[in-house]
Amino acid sequence: MGTILAVNSGSSTLKFAFYSNSTDGQTVLFDGNADGIGNDGGTMVIRDSHGARVDAARSRYDSQPQVLEHVVEHMRKLAPSMVVDAVGHRVVHGGPELTTHQRITPEVIRALERNVQFAPLHIPPSLALIRATEEIYPGTPQFACFDTAFHRTLPEAAFRYALPARFSQHGVRRYGFHGLSYESIVRTLGAALKPRTVIAHLGSGSSVTAVLDGKSVDTSMGLTPTGGIPMGSRPGDLDPGVAIFLMRNGDLNPDHLERMLNHECGLRALAGTSDMRVIESQADEGASDALLAIEIFCRSIAKTIASYASVLGGLDMLVFAGGIGEHSSRVRSNVCNRLAFLGIELDPACNAASAPLISTPARRCVVRIVASREEEQIAHHAACLLGA
Repeated sequence: MGTILAVNSGSSTLKFAFYSNSTDGQTVLFDGNADGIGNDGGTMVIRDSHGARVDAARSRYDSQPQVLEHVVEHMRKLAPSMVVDAVGHRVVHGGPELTTHQRITPEVIRALERNVQFAPLHIPPSLALIRATEEIYPGTPQFACFDTAFHRTLPEAAFRYALPARFSQHGVRRYGFHGLSYESIVRTLGAALKPRTVIAHLGSGSSVTAVLDGKSVDTSMGLTPTGGIPMGSRPGDLDPGVAIFLMRNGDLNPDHLERMLNHECGLRALAGTSDMRVIESQADEGASDALLAIEIFCRSIAKTIASYASVLGGLDMLVFAGGIGEHSSRVRSNVCNRLAFLGIELDPACNAASAPLISTPARRCVVRIVASREEEQIAHHAACLLGA
C-alpha cells in the first residue's frame, strides 16, 4: 500500500487529494481545495476522510505552488508517517505531442514548454506546480494526466477544421477538454453506461461530449477550452469574423482579446455574474438579462446534444455533471424539455431532488446525474502508471 497525491489545477483554484493506494483501489485520506488564488480573499480548506475540516484558512495565496507548500506542511504535521509514493497532475493541454497520460520526464517537460502556445493560460501554471512538487518531494514519480487524452479517439471528421492543411500540420485541430471528468463518469457508470451516451459537463467551464461505446467521438470544445457552448466567463463558439472585427475596431491586441474571451464573456457578459445560482435568483425576480442568459445557455446545450444524437445515430443516455449539471434542476429541466423528441422525459420530483436517476420509468432515453471525480481519476491513472 502507498499514498498518491492528486493535484487538480484550475485557473484560480487548486484541488488536491491524498489517496491510499492498494489492490482494491484508491481510498481518500485527505482532500481539499483553494479558491481565489491571487486575490486577497482567497480561501483554503483541508478535509479528512469523513469530510470534516481539519484546516481552513482565509489568506492571500499568490500562486498554486504556495498553496501546495502550505498543504504539504500541514499534512506533515497531521500525518507525519504518511509517505507520498507518487503525484498525479491534471494538465489541461498536452498539445499535439502529448496525447496520453504518462510519467513526467525531462522530455515531457520540454514538450510542454514547446506547446505553451496551445494553452498559455494553463500550461505555465502546470509547469510551475510540477517543478514545485519536485522540490517538495524530490525523486518522487510524477505523472501528467491530460484533459485532452480522453478525446484522442475523435475521428478526423470531428477533429479536423476546414482550414488549409499547413495549419493542421502545426497542430491546429479540435482537442476537447474535461477529459478526466468524462473518464471518471464512464468509469463510475461501468456496465450501466449506454452505447449511445451524451455527457454534459456544466460548470464555470462547460462542454458536451458524444460517447459511443465508452469512447469520445465528438465534443464541443476545440483547439482551446474557449469554444463550444457559452460558459461562466467564456463565449463558446463565435463566428471567426467576430474576433477579426474586435481586433480591428475594439483596439484589442491578441493578448487583450484572449483575456476578454476567457474572463469577460459568457454568463458574466450576459447577466453580470458567472454564478448560475445568482443568475437563477435574479431570474426568479424577473430580471430580463438573467432570463436571457439562462435561455442562451440552455438553448446552446440542447442544440449541441441534439446534434450529437445525429452523430451517434440516436440517444440512449444523457448524463449531467459539473457544478451546474449536478445542482441546477432548472437548467436540467430547461434543456430536457427541448429534447422530448429524442425520448427524454424527466421525473419532476427526482429532478428537483437532484436524484441519480431523473428520467421517468417510461423513458426511451435514460437521464442521470453523475458527479465528476477528477482527483480520483488522476490517482487511478497515477497508480496504474506507477505499477506499469
